[in-house]
Amino acid sequence: MNVILDCDPGHDDAIAIILAASKISPLHIEAITTVAGNVGVEKNTLNTLKICDIVGLKEVPVAQGSTRPMVKESEIAEEIHGESGLDGPNLPAVPQKEKIDQHAVDLIIEKLIGAKEPITLVPTGPLTNIAMALVKEPNIKANIQEIVLMGGGTFGNWTPAAEFNIYVDAEAAKVVFESGVPIRMFGLDITHQVLATNETITDLQQIKNPVAEFVAELLEFFIQAYKDHFDFDGGPIHDACTVAHLMDPSIFTFEHVHVDIETKGEFTYGMTSVDLGGVTGKAPNVYVATDLNQDKFWSLFKEAISAY
Repeated sequence: MNVILDCDPGHDDAIAIILAASKISPLHIEAITTVAGNVGVEKNTLNTLKICDIVGLKEVPVAQGSTRPMVKESEIAEEIHGESGLDGPNLPAVPQKEKIDQHAVDLIIEKLIGAKEPITLVPTGPLTNIAMALVKEPNIKANIQEIVLMGGGTFGNWTPAAEFNIYVDAEAAKVVFESGVPIRMFGLDITHQVLATNETITDLQQIKNPVAEFVAELLEFFIQAYKDHFDFDGGPIHDACTVAHLMDPSIFTFEHVHVDIETKGEFTYGMTSVDLGGVTGKAPNVYVATDLNQDKFWSLFKEAISAY
């Protein structure tokens, strides 16, 4: 399966890239694009390049994307991901890999227009780049297999109603969700069930390779951040759910429902209005993840990292 990863690393974005690039992964990464989200897009791009160095993604192009949301000002999540966006591991200040001299939106369009087979888009940050590509060149829809995204839910983590990725650029999310492209959504309802704990770190420390060591250091910071800010017993590795599903579609179960994006509410901006009961009568437009097989997920997680 050909994929474009659109991300804002971010500890859980980093793990998503690591899973996708593993030797056991059936995914062919066409490109990685970055967007303003967890921190500014420049930092997110540096983090992406450093992750590529660690996992050996030398040939995959990395393009820097949108510096801010389509309409409103940026918001960042330093309290969860640290000042660098990837606090925890001791990483080189300057990556060996370099970004390409092309905007992420243009690279997404180029890859899709020129694709001989459909490409799956995997956005794990705000949807700015994806929306901008759809607006700039609507013909790309024909070559999008599916958009498999992390975002939303029936409750929020940035406001009571809104999850961070959707809240940061709800206007972009509205464009994407109303595009008619097949969408698969991993919201907080499912990602909060995927908790990395101290036991996960112990398992990683027994694998004995540099990637496992890197992920363990990521999770040490991330777990503590979620304990401090949300009183969680672990760190939900939200973004990894998207890639895990693509690697093994039997892990998650879904409901096909209608989802609207709220862009006007005083208290509900960025909310994904998930019509689980079918009360609106609107046609389903999103496959929403509702449950998972924990054993299969964590088995895949450990197998993918052990393969490095």
